[in-house]
Amino acid sequence: MTTEAQSSACPKRKIIVANQLPLHAQQDTSSGRWSFSLDQDSILVQLKDGFSSDVEVLYVGCLKADIDPSEQEGIAQRLLEEFKCVPTFLPPDLQAKFYHGFCKQHLWPLFHYMLPLCEDYGNRFDRSLWQAYVSVNMIFANKILEVNPDDAYVWIHDYHLMILPTILRERYHHVKLGFFLHSPFPSSEIYRTLPVRDEILRGLLNSDLIGFHTFDYARHFLSCCSRMLGLDYESKRGYIGLEYYGRTVSIKILPVGVHMGQLASLLNLPETSARVKEIQEQFKGRTLILGVDDMDIFKGISLKLLAVERLLDQHSDLQGQIVMVQIANPARTSGKDIDEAKRETYATAERINQRFGYPGYEPVVLIDKPIHLYEKISFYVVAECCIVNPVRDGMNLVPYKYVVCRQGTQQLDEAMCVAPGTRKESMLVVSEFIGCSPSLSGAIRVNPWNIDAVADAIKSALTSCLTEKHMRHEKHYKYVSSHDVAYWARSFDQDLERACRDHFNKRCWGIGFGLGFRIMALSPSFRKLSDEPVSYGYRRTKRRAIFLDYDGTMTPQLTARAAPSPEVIAVLNGLCSDPKNTVFIVSGRGRASLSRWFSSCVQLGIAAEHGYFMRWHRDSEWESPSIPVDFDWKQIAEPVMKVYTETTDGSSIEVKESALVWHHGNADPDFGSCQAKELLDHLESVLANEPVMVTRGQHIVEVKPQGVGKGWVAARVLSTMSTKGEPPDFILCIGDDRSDEDMFESISNAAPSSAEVFACTVGRKPSKATYYLNDTEEVIRLLESLAITPDESLQQAFGQELPVCSSALACQLCLHIGNIVNIVLVGLRIPMSKPVQHFDVCPSVCWTKNWTLLLKMVGGPLDIKQ
Repeated sequence: MTTEAQSSACPKRKIIVANQLPLHAQQDTSSGRWSFSLDQDSILVQLKDGFSSDVEVLYVGCLKADIDPSEQEGIAQRLLEEFKCVPTFLPPDLQAKFYHGFCKQHLWPLFHYMLPLCEDYGNRFDRSLWQAYVSVNMIFANKILEVNPDDAYVWIHDYHLMILPTILRERYHHVKLGFFLHSPFPSSEIYRTLPVRDEILRGLLNSDLIGFHTFDYARHFLSCCSRMLGLDYESKRGYIGLEYYGRTVSIKILPVGVHMGQLASLLNLPETSARVKEIQEQFKGRTLILGVDDMDIFKGISLKLLAVERLLDQHSDLQGQIVMVQIANPARTSGKDIDEAKRETYATAERINQRFGYPGYEPVVLIDKPIHLYEKISFYVVAECCIVNPVRDGMNLVPYKYVVCRQGTQQLDEAMCVAPGTRKESMLVVSEFIGCSPSLSGAIRVNPWNIDAVADAIKSALTSCLTEKHMRHEKHYKYVSSHDVAYWARSFDQDLERACRDHFNKRCWGIGFGLGFRIMALSPSFRKLSDEPVSYGYRRTKRRAIFLDYDGTMTPQLTARAAPSPEVIAVLNGLCSDPKNTVFIVSGRGRASLSRWFSSCVQLGIAAEHGYFMRWHRDSEWESPSIPVDFDWKQIAEPVMKVYTETTDGSSIEVKESALVWHHGNADPDFGSCQAKELLDHLESVLANEPVMVTRGQHIVEVKPQGVGKGWVAARVLSTMSTKGEPPDFILCIGDDRSDEDMFESISNAAPSSAEVFACTVGRKPSKATYYLNDTEEVIRLLESLAITPDESLQQAFGQELPVCSSALACQLCLHIGNIVNIVLVGLRIPMSKPVQHFDVCPSVCWTKNWTLLLKMVGGPLDIKQ
């Protein structure tokens, strides 16, 4: 197995994976030769500034061009050598189903809160498009494996490749994977409508680090994991983590930034200063308001224009004074929704110009054609207010770019004859529903659907005093300049390295098939408990202590009143019938129900209510810890629990003799968990001076006396056995939940040094136990193998009655063959309560019987010369 030290010694490589490579491709029409160049506007290129110079960066993705299959191999080699790019060539039909089909017809609308309620508004789920999505992700995985991700960090970008982590993790368990989602993540009510919701969630969870722009997006993802997969998250020292089959999947919340250097270069271009002067001259004497958006249904362009129309309607003094310049970037896809958005935008702009315009003045200037980047920069420089009001958007860097451009550069100020030291100003009106909104605390936030509120916000932005404009601008510029794209990349990279730090310190097993595959990561010392070592230790020891949890261990966690099956009763009686055994059921249930259920188990010890009540066998008295009996605290705790029960639908209170338990397993997962945290804090506060513990378990909050727990039961039993001069030399402890962890820890501390200890949890998960069994069925099978008698073991092994003779003598040959039988039995993993010394058969039948048994067991002759 590779060690962490070996891993860290490898050269650092980053494999950046995205749907499209950051390349421009152009084919010469005459020669047919392809030329390529890096797309400096791509965030994939810009994020390299966050890595050290000695880091090798490889890109994997599709080309923005159709390459003839005969040229693909040569171009792939060329791109790898010149640009460190590894292209994934997709057949045109597969590309169409993948990108324009599943990504744009299903994922993109859903992640922007658009449901296909009818055929006119969205497309029904198409299984063939999903299959194309899976196929493309598999192609990407193959390409990544070609460049050997063993010594690299793999960083996957956006919703096009959400199941890629599963495919990579299945093929290489220790791959170091980060994923960043650049779009919104919808609330669970929206996301759960996706037919392949579990596959995509599990795909993301096969990453080591998952990044989101805002806490809202991360919160929605965590809620989906809780509601659909039953996973809870916790925050430790500022980091949010999800425990997923022994792995901690880290959650990163950080919005991406802009590339300051690129914007400065554009601002310093002569073309920029020249265009700025032209725009200033064109709109001289008027206030310029700017909007820059892609032409799609979620950018809210028509809503923005309606707000401008309302503003002009309500404030006639602004007519002729303001101009709304709307730059509409070309749509990235096509469809009837895009056509409808265009029609509505054009119609609204035309109506506003007809109502409020006159010769020489158009209140709305709509630029719906591609323009140079420097020209956009020029509009940013001139505009006194920028409006960004999508109804739903991932990040949207337009506000950041606007702030940087309004700050300008020294070279631009000189070209524009701006005096040195002049304080800059800018005003932003931004939608509440975009990723950059939380980081722009000085912006005027609006609900884009509220036309009147947006109109008022524009008015407020235009009429604010200079001092306020300076203050808001400086606040924004300080944040944007310090949280640029390099900062974002560097921060994500550092968190990814931290998330992968323990990769090679754990043993990994792959479980599940296909897109349900996941990794089980556990301590190297944690392994499945097999029958052989337990049986061998059990048979050869003389004094044994056996501790068994009930719910989830001896019986599945089904209902609140799950009585033991006849099979469970039989196996417990089998264990208790051996005088060498001390067997205890250690449960959180009340003593009344446990006494009733196990009334037929005479020698069974029971510890009820996590050990507050304890008895050694059926006819013994119940014992309690030697602590003062004072349950006055119940009068304080129960009213508090009742309040939370009344306000939390599906919750209930369980009143025990020694404890109070608040259950929320049937409540809404998110609300129940939230209420449990509040109740925990509330109870800890009101019971601070009481001799009780307030603990939180799986869907419960419990209040119980201090010093009571399953660990105390184990320590008490072991101590009593040692005091009687019968210290156990064999200890078996099996449990499944948090309360059993105390028992595992107590046993490891209190067990005699010479004892064989088998601490086992049910379910493969992180635990203080050294062993695990998969489920209750395996627990019962193990206990049945221990409860069987020696004669029954031989009988099962040989399929016949053992020969019995009244003679008490045994010949030496019988003794010799008996020892061989014992060796073979152990070799064949047949459990024995003690080593076989001889068969009680008379000398006359010794040869015949023993040889018959041996030959039947091994299936052939034995050579026993020694």
